[in-house]
Amino acid sequence: MHMSKNTPKQLESLNWGMIGCGNVTDVKSAPCYQKVPGFNLVGVTNRTLSKAQTFATQNNIEHIFENAKALVESKHIDAVYIATPPDSHLEYASLVASVGKPCCIEKPLAPSYAESEAILKAFQGSQTPLFVAYYRRSLPRFEKVKLWLEQKVIGDIRHIQWNYCRPPSESDLAKVANWRTDKNVAYGGYFDDLASHGLNLFEFLLGEISDAHGTVANQQKLYSACDSIAGVWLHENNITGTGFWNFASHLYRDEVEILGSDGELRFSVFEDQPVRYSNRSTSEEIFIANPENVQIHHVENMRRHLNGSAYHPSTGESGVKTAWVMDKILGKIV
Repeated sequence: MHMSKNTPKQLESLNWGMIGCGNVTDVKSAPCYQKVPGFNLVGVTNRTLSKAQTFATQNNIEHIFENAKALVESKHIDAVYIATPPDSHLEYASLVASVGKPCCIEKPLAPSYAESEAILKAFQGSQTPLFVAYYRRSLPRFEKVKLWLEQKVIGDIRHIQWNYCRPPSESDLAKVANWRTDKNVAYGGYFDDLASHGLNLFEFLLGEISDAHGTVANQQKLYSACDSIAGVWLHENNITGTGFWNFASHLYRDEVEILGSDGELRFSVFEDQPVRYSNRSTSEEIFIANPENVQIHHVENMRRHLNGSAYHPSTGESGVKTAWVMDKILGKIV
């Protein structure tokens, strides 16, 4: 990703504005923009303005904006974090790209590969940095997994498989409105929100995916989106992959297994579990806790990227690629 024409190579201070202040922002993300040296969260807006006012009061945020356009165009805002449901991302991202301000967008980048690609092209056109909040690429736990794989502790990698299951939530059973179960926003249902994290992480660990296919079903009929998805894919280096995501199960399971020529490696995408491997001669298990604010390393890496001292592992390009893989598995593109 190119440096923005409006972004100094040696960044002293960057004032961020945030569009949206839902649950994801309370602990996971918003505090990171206040804790990382040189970053300041100074503005917020929300479709329900009273929520923005409450959030600003609770988090000592100076500016409350009536709408996204006012925030994006404000002289007080240098960069923008979009933390809204994905069906609004293209609209807000286009605003940010038009004024050439660095931007981070919550995942998934958009409801479809086509919209994701449109977002990326807008930022490329203005030569402005774009990041996507696939923060697992920056977590020490998965950096350790990547290091083990590079050290070939399980030999040459042959296959990865991910089994993710969980029961319907109380709100699902009550048919409470939720963007994650609305097929017009998330055709794959919770798959769009959750599987995107893992598939993006797998490309970080194993290389880009060159082909993918899948099959989908709506088994419970509790909502309009899919609730059971099975997928297969192939990485460019001939590593095969399979995944099963079911949101109508009787149990919770989050298990990833990477098989190699000399051993296997296991971890969980979402759970605070140890990472472990075993091979013909030895085995190792290590627990690396997530930070209190889980996006902190992701936000720190954005600062390094904007300073020109490092390249961020989760840019617009990798976010678009994940959107392509998702749409391939869902059968939305051939």
